[in-house]
Formats: sequence, C-alpha cells, structure tokens
Amino acid sequence: MVAHCQTVAFDGMSPQIITVECALIAGVPGFTIVGLPDKAVSEARERLRAALASLSLALPAKKITINLAPASLPKEGSHYDLPIALALLAAIDAIPRDQAAGLLAIGELALDGRMLHVKGALPAALAAAEADLQLVCPAACGPEAAWSDASRTIAPANLSDVIAHLNGQICVPAPAPRRTAAMQAPPDLDMRDVKGQSRAKRALEIAAAGRHNLLLIGPPGAGKSMLAARLQTIMPPMTAREALETSILHSLAGLTKDGAIPQARPFRAPHHTASMPALVGGGRGAGPGEVSLAHNGVLFLDEMPEFSPQALDSLRQPVETGNVSIARVHAKTSYPSKFLLMAAANPCRCGHLADPSRACPRAPGCGSTYINRISGPLIDRFDMLIHVPAVHPSELDQAPTGPTSAEIRARVTAARHCQDQRNGDGRLNADLSGGLLDKHAPLCDESRALLARACDTLHLSARGLHRLQRVARSIADLAGSPAITSDHIAEALWHREAL
Repeated sequence: MVAHCQTVAFDGMSPQIITVECALIAGVPGFTIVGLPDKAVSEARERLRAALASLSLALPAKKITINLAPASLPKEGSHYDLPIALALLAAIDAIPRDQAAGLLAIGELALDGRMLHVKGALPAALAAAEADLQLVCPAACGPEAAWSDASRTIAPANLSDVIAHLNGQICVPAPAPRRTAAMQAPPDLDMRDVKGQSRAKRALEIAAAGRHNLLLIGPPGAGKSMLAARLQTIMPPMTAREALETSILHSLAGLTKDGAIPQARPFRAPHHTASMPALVGGGRGAGPGEVSLAHNGVLFLDEMPEFSPQALDSLRQPVETGNVSIARVHAKTSYPSKFLLMAAANPCRCGHLADPSRACPRAPGCGSTYINRISGPLIDRFDMLIHVPAVHPSELDQAPTGPTSAEIRARVTAARHCQDQRNGDGRLNADLSGGLLDKHAPLCDESRALLARACDTLHLSARGLHRLQRVARSIADLAGSPAITSDHIAEALWHREAL
C-alpha cells in the first residue's frame, strides 16, 4: 500500500515541493527513510513512533519505507515530521488518502503528539497557494501562514486534531494573520536627542530618503552609534510588498515572532567578529545572511575596520546589485539584499588622531593603516562620507534643538513618494542607473561642470560620480525641486569628504 503527502524543501526564496511517499511492505518490521535525509530527518521515525503511541495508534508489523522524492535533493530540518506522519496515517487508512494527497504539510512533532513551530511557514504557504494545495502547519505558525491564504490553511495544535479534522469529526478554524505596529524602535529614541552634529543628521535624512550608503568617521563618543540607532526612527514604514519580501527572508531564518508581519524596517547590527557566511549567507542549507535579513532596511556596521577584510569585501556584490548569490557544494541559491549600508569608524585604532592634546607617536601613519583595512572598492560604494567631530561638553548642557524624528520622517516619506511617482516600480534614487539615471536625474551645464571639477579634486571613479548624482537627486526631492541645481550638487559634494 502506497500513500503520499507533500511538503517543501527550502531552496532560497523559492521553496521546492517534494512528495512524501509511504509504502507498507510485507517482511521484517522496520522504519526506513530514504531521500538523502540529514540527522534531524532520520530521527523523525523515533518522534513519530512516540507521537502515534500517545494517540493509541500502533504501527503495523510490516516494513515501512518513507521516500522523500526527488531523492537527489538534500533534505534537512524537523519540518518533515508532519508530512511523514500524514503519509503513514493515509497508508494505514487512519485518514482518507485523497485528503492527504491534496495537502502540503510542515511541522515538527513532539513525543506527545503536539505540533511544534518550524521556520519557513510563510514561503511554504505561498508555495501551497501556487500549487493549489491546502497547507497544514502547527498552530504557532498559523498567523504567519495566514498572510498567504487563511481559508486554505489548517493550523491545529496537535496531531489528533489533524486526524479529526481530515475525518470530518471537527473543524479546525482558519488562523488569523497578525501585523505589528509601524514603529518598533524604542519610544525614547529620537533624533532631537542628538546634541550638535547637524551635518551628520542632515546626511542621515538624505540617506533615508534615497537609501544611500553612509560612512561616519569620528573619535569615540562623537555620537556615531547614537545617530545610527535613530536612523530607523526617520524611515517610513514598509509597504505591503516590502513587508512580505522581508518577512519571507525572516521566516526562512526562523526570526518571525508570533507569526506577525512587521511594518517597521529591519535594523541589523552584527558584531565586528561576524564571519563572511554570517554577513552574506551560507552555512547548512545556504541560509540568508545579515545582508538579506536587512533587506528593505538598514545594515549598520559599527567599528567597520575591525571586521575582517574578507567579510567586508564580500559586501561589494550585494551593495552594488541588491542581490546576493550563494554557491555551496550542496546548495545554490539567491536572496534579495537591498539595504541601506551605514558604517561607523574611528579615525585610527586609538580614535584620537586629530586631537592635538592626545598626541600619538604613530600619527599620521596609524590613521591611514587603520582606515585602509576597508578596501578602496568598498569605500567607493559609499554615497556619503562624513567626518564627525567630537561634541564639546558645553553643547551637552544645551536644550534639545532641531527637528524631531517624526518631522524628519514626514520629509523622508514625502521624498520617497516623489521617487515612487517619478521612477516607478518602487525604485528609489539609489536604484537608478544607466538610462534611468540620465532620464530622472538630468544635470544642467553648470552642475555637470561642478561635478567634473569635483572628480578631479576628489579622484572619483565613474561609480562615485553616479552616486553623487543620485544623492543630488534625493536632496532635490527633499527640497521639492523637480530639477537638480548646482546647489544640490554642492551639498552632495559637501557630504562626500576625502579620507
């Protein structure tokens, strides 16, 4: 007797549907799983035996073979427990076989039959909808899966409820989707709390408006990390499309909380000891890294020169293309990675290169040696580079001044609306290239001459020139100007200092 159910093998953003076939064969009783399973999949037979025993269901005294087809695709994870159980239950006629054949199932089984949370419920639900299948997942995954199609999702708490539902004895209600509030940053974070640093705050506003990469260089205590922590508070909430894309990536990494879809943009700040696979993705199954988990949000690298040079240089492709391709021996996949890269660095290892009261015997060579840990091609990918001076103690005693995060966010939202109307297809100014850049960010003769002189002075590459042009376009959008003027070019140059 052969019965089957379906489940997914996660292959990046596109889960691959696989068939779980169960065959009961006369012979020596045993339980075999084939199809290149890992340890977690092989151990499913013991969890399954205990779960069925808790329901007073005994396995038949026959050889049981579970085939995960296609066999050539590596299988890993505990989410295969439930589809294996459903295929076996259909083989012993505990549930209707035609019902099991129309299901796509994911879920881990506890020894007492409870269904436990697994990652990847949202992409699995999208795969089920595309294949016209009904999804069965644990109750903890229900709100997340319900964002695809709640009416075609079954999210019971245990295996006995699944059996009763498929046999028509009870009706498990459809789960309800959840959405978090638009702002997730702590309420005590506000851009107005930053004393001084008006130039850096302006640079953050421009960066948020057009998703421009920003590097801050300054001594310890100048407020670089404080500014970065408040960048999320001036960015508008994600659109429905952006929230879905980001949530799929977070679901694959197992980072979704209570099945909620966030509206606030992600803010990822990995420690400088992070490895190259941690940043760009990889490991078992080639999972998403920090650059993909920051998709549609911010990736903040504090103490950037302290990261390993190999890890930093791995950021070049995702920064430039908005996509990262991961190739491993047993897995090849691609993830989106459109993020705002913000980085902070001290001018040298001690951090006080420019302070004459703290003369360093290794100056000025220590500064160039330290900053040169960041390669030139990666520096070239920053749209703005700001030297942040130390704040004088007298400024700390002054009352907060300047716009609040809410006021800046309103200007950023208006600028992004202009870009959406002009560029189309959700493109921000940072996405403009080639003909689109010439079409939506044309330069007058005066602006072009100013840029040409700047290229000679700052030794800018063609990439750097185009990035300055995009920054000028965002400055014009913040000012509500339909055209780029020489003033906008001048301000863009003001935010692009030489190292």
